[in-house]
Amino acid sequence: MTVICRFAPSPTGRLHVGNVRTALMNWLFVRERGGKFILRIDDTDLERSTNEYEEGIKEDLGWLGLNWDHTFNQSHKFPAYEEAAKKLREAGRLYPCYETGEELDRQRKLQRVQGKPPVYNRAALELTDEQIKAYESEGRKPHWRFKLSGKTVKWNDMVRGEQSVDTSSLSDPVLIRGDGSFLYTLPSVVDDIDEKITHVIRGEDHVTNSGAQIEVFQALSDHLPIFAHTPLLVWKDGSPLSKRLGSLSMEELKEQGFEPLAICSLLAKIGTSDAIEVRSSMEALKDEFSFDKIGRAPARFSDDELLLLNGRLLHEMPYDDVKDHLESLNVGGGKDFWNLIRANISKVADAAGWSTVLYSPMPGRIEDEDRAFCIAAANCLPENISDETWGEWTATLKAEQGRKGKGLFMPLRRALTGRDRGPEMGQLLKLLGADKAKARLKGETA
Repeated sequence: MTVICRFAPSPTGRLHVGNVRTALMNWLFVRERGGKFILRIDDTDLERSTNEYEEGIKEDLGWLGLNWDHTFNQSHKFPAYEEAAKKLREAGRLYPCYETGEELDRQRKLQRVQGKPPVYNRAALELTDEQIKAYESEGRKPHWRFKLSGKTVKWNDMVRGEQSVDTSSLSDPVLIRGDGSFLYTLPSVVDDIDEKITHVIRGEDHVTNSGAQIEVFQALSDHLPIFAHTPLLVWKDGSPLSKRLGSLSMEELKEQGFEPLAICSLLAKIGTSDAIEVRSSMEALKDEFSFDKIGRAPARFSDDELLLLNGRLLHEMPYDDVKDHLESLNVGGGKDFWNLIRANISKVADAAGWSTVLYSPMPGRIEDEDRAFCIAAANCLPENISDETWGEWTATLKAEQGRKGKGLFMPLRRALTGRDRGPEMGQLLKLLGADKAKARLKGETA
């Protein structure tokens, strides 16, 4: 069997970490099995869907490395959905309802008062022709509900194991609104049948929906995909992500300087038994993916953890992979500069600060009690800086000035870089050069 999965975003906004995690799970599962990844654009809501958001979604997926094998828009398939609705009507599974929103709300409130579950009472099935004509003469347009069997639907979920949903406890779902537009369920089922989707991978908030959707599948076709419902993504403290989604969009994370592989590494590993470490490639993530590793607890997203992974990725990144990015930031210095500073940054943009330290005029940072020491250090610094200079120079200073440890090294680092921590000083001194180093040690701008 060729594995076929789909990711189905609505073009009403940009992708955020929550739906990217769903896309990633589908992509990793498909690629690990040599299958087919489909991008379905759920744009049946014609008023809210925009081409701009659709292109933004595709841009985000491309940036992340989540390539697709086929894409289509639901807005191009309305005739197929109408045909499916016709089939359901003829089978007696799709029926018109004329209640207004206010009437349905009153019905639910009454059921709660009576101690009954707020499930639609199917009053529409008892309407006479005269009552229907009366409603239509008022200008009411029917919405259409799918008639559930009332039986228990069971399936073996790839994450949650054996699952069952008692459809008698559910309201018959509305498939078509009063204005004739389709809700999510019917188009999704039709598309999964048409595209021969083998596995539906999504969040566990869809578990109950799956009970109803399985009956729609069975009413339309013999095709039924395998389901996998993954735990939801939450904020690091366990709270919902909803209030932070704007700042967690791919557009915003890219703007902040996060690397796509760091994002994918975190989203692929949180909530699993694997160690949360940055992986070297999407290929490595693919090879490690398994539903057996996914736990049942919510996956906690941490921006601090993402920043840590981003830094670790950069610490190993070759110069050729970052050259263009550095040039776009007007950061020079070449390969030697990058290899020196990469272990001390969390984002590529941080390299600009070290470029300033090494190549732009700046005064040495010298405490009053260290001024005489730094001047002495300048006077004994040789003109030609080699790989051995730092060790030999500090050994001389230690012997002549009687300083050691932090009292020896910290004043030199502060005077030369203006910072308390940073790259290995031997190589930094070599790139800095003797003239600039001596000037800063004397408190001059250089």
